[in-house]
Amino acid sequence: MTKKAWALFAAMSIVWGISYLFIKIAVEEVSAPVVVVIRTAIAAAVLVPLALRRRAFGTLRGRVRIVCVLALTHVAGPFLLITYGEVHISSSLTALLIAAQPIMIAIIALKADASERVTGFRAVGLAVGLGGVGTLVGFDLTGDRLGLLGAGMVLLATLGYACATLIVKRHLSDVPPVALAASTMSITTVLLMPFAIATAPASLPSAKVAGSLAALGLVCTALAFLAFYALIAEAGAGRAALITYLNPVVAVLLGVLVLDEKLSASIAGGTALILAGSWLATRPQKGASQKGASPDPRPADPPQADPQRLGADALSPCTPAPASPSAR
Repeated sequence: MTKKAWALFAAMSIVWGISYLFIKIAVEEVSAPVVVVIRTAIAAAVLVPLALRRRAFGTLRGRVRIVCVLALTHVAGPFLLITYGEVHISSSLTALLIAAQPIMIAIIALKADASERVTGFRAVGLAVGLGGVGTLVGFDLTGDRLGLLGAGMVLLATLGYACATLIVKRHLSDVPPVALAASTMSITTVLLMPFAIATAPASLPSAKVAGSLAALGLVCTALAFLAFYALIAEAGAGRAALITYLNPVVAVLLGVLVLDEKLSASIAGGTALILAGSWLATRPQKGASQKGASPDPRPADPPQADPQRLGADALSPCTPAPASPSAR
């Protein structure tokens, strides 16, 4: 990869890894709907003008219904579930469970996408990754007495991300990612605004919480999406997706250093199993390469992609909104 790609890759790994820390800080004083609405409203304020300037919304004509479904499965639902989940479990555990998204995608593809057969190393990867999830939930469910509920919410959010990936692949692959991100952020803001108003705090949050909310919306959502698009254009979607394997590491380190969350043997073991399983489950199938391809074992330089037409390739397995960008 180029120096620019490495710089973007490092920045994105930190930005999406730190989002779980900001969520954990924010839920100490404000409700989950308030956290999500502030986050998406800030992101929409940045992304909508950009989409308008690029005239990207025109590709959404006749697709309002599917875009609304995408907003529910990829932003509103997962953002709420993750935020509620972090009320009951640590930010480290949240990030590690989200890292199982590639495994979720592979499982769903068994029924929803006949072209994605899961055999050989990919089948082993599913088993290993699920073993990692079981290790985390069964042996290191840090949090309060509702920790199991919190972990379930996060895993359900991961399932939502996986479903959204397939929705974009099937129905919205030709739509510019900035249009999807701007529209789903806007829809989520409007949809959850009544719940945010109903659960708004009686007094203004502290400076620490206000700063966390601002960082979530501006840095970890809006600017993160733009940087992720640039990374895909520079290095290709496959290499950009490797961020999935670094986000949890960043989140765990921040949780330990900033929030005094513990780093146990079960967390280390579960992390290793999930990341190894995700890598195996997303490996290209044998024979996937085209006939006559160059025998050079080195990866080919990625083509210069147009960020306006990245479509489904912009769905990262980790982040939280169309792009996936996962938020991860």
